[in-house]
Amino acid sequence: MRTLITGIAGFTGIHLAEYLLSPDRYNDNINLYGIDIVRNVSKDAQPFLDKVKVLACDILDEEEIKKTLEEIKPDKIFHLAGLTFDPNSYQSPEKFYITNVFGTINLLEAVKQLGISPLIHIACSSAEYGLILENENPIRETNHFRPISPYAISKLAQDMVGYQYYENYGLKIIRTRAFNITGPGEKENFVCSNFARQIALIEKGRQEAIIYVGNLEAKRDFIDIRDVVKGYWLALDKGISGEVYNLCSGKAHSIGEILDILLGMTKKDITVTQDQKRMRPSDIPLQVGSFEKFHKQTGWMPIISLVQILKDLLNYWRQKV
Repeated sequence: MRTLITGIAGFTGIHLAEYLLSPDRYNDNINLYGIDIVRNVSKDAQPFLDKVKVLACDILDEEEIKKTLEEIKPDKIFHLAGLTFDPNSYQSPEKFYITNVFGTINLLEAVKQLGISPLIHIACSSAEYGLILENENPIRETNHFRPISPYAISKLAQDMVGYQYYENYGLKIIRTRAFNITGPGEKENFVCSNFARQIALIEKGRQEAIIYVGNLEAKRDFIDIRDVVKGYWLALDKGISGEVYNLCSGKAHSIGEILDILLGMTKKDITVTQDQKRMRPSDIPLQVGSFEKFHKQTGWMPIISLVQILKDLLNYWRQKV
């Protein structure tokens, strides 16, 4: 079973590879490949490097991606490669559109032109739903789309590209819309990880006892990366081609609540200060999802609590900084 992860050097790619190679999942019939524009995978991925063939490949290079797929001939593809940090999309919208949309098109075109027939998972985002009306929560897969950032628009276009290639060409594509993913290993520019890193730096005496924040009022549905990658596996194992599934916790927590939980895990007396640079041009007051459809299809449900997620994330940064 030749399994390919695009964007394997990223946060989600590393966790998915670790899950696929874990003792309860790995067997000799799995041949795991990874591609990424980054030639050297993070040190976080070192434990599984000897079991993964990692190839340098830019999904924006049509010939390179086609040549790589022709070499691997994957049975399963987890398409994770792309740009993910929403605030950056306001400064470089064209980069997000090109990478997330045309990168996906190049991948699917290569599959179509080569005449191979892998199961394909496309990792989409809850950002596609955008400005949700209060009575629409919890959000189901049939909800209206009102994306309010270039990132969200790029993910919606990626999502629809996947659906189009399923309908037009019969590619075996399953899409998921994950809500706010967090957990150990997350990059420092995402909110939960940023708070945890600042606290770890303060504990080490490398930052004054002030934590800088943006909007603390927004309520989001946070889910652990380790639950998410299990969902990605189940999407291809038990999901239906052409369908899309939400991956979420089904619970909403304010950013302020996240901060309070993390502050309760340190003995340091820390002052909270709002930083206008961390405020977005527009924000969504409340977003919480429903995973009912995916649960009925696969039996999946999140098992890692928010407190455990944040504890693991803080300990990750305590070791890292």
